[in-house]
Amino acid sequence: MTPSPARPAKQRKQDTLHRLEHDVDAWVATADEAGGAPYLVPLSFFWDGATLLFATPEASPTGRNLRATGRARLGIGLTRDVVIVEGPVLTVPPAELPEEDAEIFAGKTGFDPRLLATPYLYFRVRPDRVQAWREVNELDGRDLMRDGEWLVAD
Repeated sequence: MTPSPARPAKQRKQDTLHRLEHDVDAWVATADEAGGAPYLVPLSFFWDGATLLFATPEASPTGRNLRATGRARLGIGLTRDVVIVEGPVLTVPPAELPEEDAEIFAGKTGFDPRLLATPYLYFRVRPDRVQAWREVNELDGRDLMRDGEWLVAD
């Protein structure tokens, strides 16, 4: 199977932003402070144009790891059309999340952790690195953001 031609950087960024705005789920990878085994879970998210917001139980390995290290790596999309996001994480207790954000999150994801008995926390990931590629011919130039700055103009 011959891969499609590599997308220009501008198109790749547009496709990435579309995925962030329209996709609902991501694979979230974390590890503990001691460099323990990576932990990978699927979580629903909302992209507000600057951060990805997701929620997970406070006592879960993911919740503990995010609070301990303040870092996450997310995979969004298919293995042959993937967006990888890395960045620092801000922990947001439900009482501190703006009501509008909680409503948007619940509406987009179909999941409202405020209604559950299990204590959940929200987490905001502010991307400092974003990569995207479909096939091997897009590995060169896969970095779309470094150090929190887009490398491709709109």
